[in-house]
Amino acid sequence: MSIQDPIADMLVRIKNAQAVSKQTVGMPKSKIKIAIAKVLQDEGYVLGFSEEEKDGNPWMTVGLKYYQGTPVIRRLERVSRSSLRVYKAKNDLPDVENGLGVAIVSTSKGVMTAQVAGQMGLGGEVLCIVS
Repeated sequence: MSIQDPIADMLVRIKNAQAVSKQTVGMPKSKIKIAIAKVLQDEGYVLGFSEEEKDGNPWMTVGLKYYQGTPVIRRLERVSRSSLRVYKAKNDLPDVENGLGVAIVSTSKGVMTAQVAGQMGLGGEVLCIVS
C-alpha cells in the first residue's frame, strides 16, 4: 500500500504514539522526514531519531519526549498538503502561539523553522506547525 502524504503519515504516527505514551515510534524513512525530525530534535520536541533497515527497507525511529508524564508536543498540525500547497514569502511566515511554537518550512536552503527562514530572508512551503 502506498502512502499518499508521507509527512502527514509521520505526524499522525507521532500523535498516535504519544496518545498511548509510547517511548518511540517507527516509520518508513525519507529525506524530508529526516529533515523534519532533525528540526524537532533541535527545537526540543523529540529526544532524537535513528536510521536503520527493517526487512530490507529504510526505517527510522523517533524517540518521543515527555514532561511529568505529558507529551511535550501538544499540537502537531499539517499545513501544506498534496491537494493544497501553502507557500509563504519571508515576511508572511507564520508566528505560532506568539513564539511558543514553531512552523517548519521547506526552503531552497533546506528544512528549517520559520523563524530561521525569516532571519535568512527566505520564504517557502509551510509544512507543519508544532507547539
